[in-house]
Amino acid sequence: MQDRLKRMQAEGIAEIAQAPDTRALDDIRVALLGRKGALTEILRGLGTAPPDQRPAIGKAANAVKKALEEAIDARKTVLETQVARREARETAVDMSLPGRRPMRGHMHLVPQVAEEILGIFLELGFQAATGPDVETEYYNFDSLNTPPDHPARDLHDTFFVKPGVVLRSHTSPVQMRVMEKHAPPVAVVVPGRVYRNDYDASHSPMFYQIEGLLVDKGVSFADLKGTLLLFIHRFFGPDTEMRFRPHFFPFTEPSAEVDISCSVCKGEGCRLCKNTGWLEILGCGMVHPVVFGYAGYDCETYTGYAFGLGIDRIAMLRHAIDNIHHLYENDLRFLEQF
Repeated sequence: MQDRLKRMQAEGIAEIAQAPDTRALDDIRVALLGRKGALTEILRGLGTAPPDQRPAIGKAANAVKKALEEAIDARKTVLETQVARREARETAVDMSLPGRRPMRGHMHLVPQVAEEILGIFLELGFQAATGPDVETEYYNFDSLNTPPDHPARDLHDTFFVKPGVVLRSHTSPVQMRVMEKHAPPVAVVVPGRVYRNDYDASHSPMFYQIEGLLVDKGVSFADLKGTLLLFIHRFFGPDTEMRFRPHFFPFTEPSAEVDISCSVCKGEGCRLCKNTGWLEILGCGMVHPVVFGYAGYDCETYTGYAFGLGIDRIAMLRHAIDNIHHLYENDLRFLEQF
């Protein structure tokens, strides 16, 4: 029996030394020292040994058990050290490598363009003004000389919050709010969101506008033309041509729409300008005397001009963007270009 113990010890230590991982090592431990292990089986046969040999066999069995446990502990330490070193290598940070720069955010294209437009008019002496997105029909329509039967007041064009209250369809209501609080002279530009019930490649239910208003003694249409020409040359370049086309707006008289020579084809005709060579960018005109009446201004003493342009449209024209919805879909492939 002692020979079996010596043989089991030698074979067990050799097997322990070859264990590839801690799981295999634990299987070996169970096979040798578990309740149904090889050493246990030998000790169960201790009763068949002669009585005078039992103490020596028991002592030898304890020595084998101790030797196997020490071998298992030593091998476990080696295996755990190997695992720790491997994990350290895999997760190590090589400080000699250059760092990876994190992605940097930047201002969205629409506020970029808005800030540039606003800066031009602020340099001309205009002041920025703001107003609420949710407006009364009085400020959005009535005070701007828009009659009750005007198509713009229908549900197919304007978002109604409740009777008498709308999401503003332009930034012009802020003009009236400013004139109510300030006596002439007045020179303001009004950037902000506006809302219209419209959706296609060139229209969005929500978009951005900048409105301009100047009121003083002796203001003429020539002043309006000079201001807009300076803005167009500053924003689109000094070679950009401008033209006025007669138009109708309830709150200005006379009124006009302003076109510029196409920024892509330079007036020769292309898909963007529909082969006309011209692009519409804004509407404008002299403030209607009726509007001055709502504001409490003397239309015999003061005159003024107003203009409004879509920031989204200006951005699309400058960068030849063919669909307004690209501006709001948050596609990084598009936004990173600006």
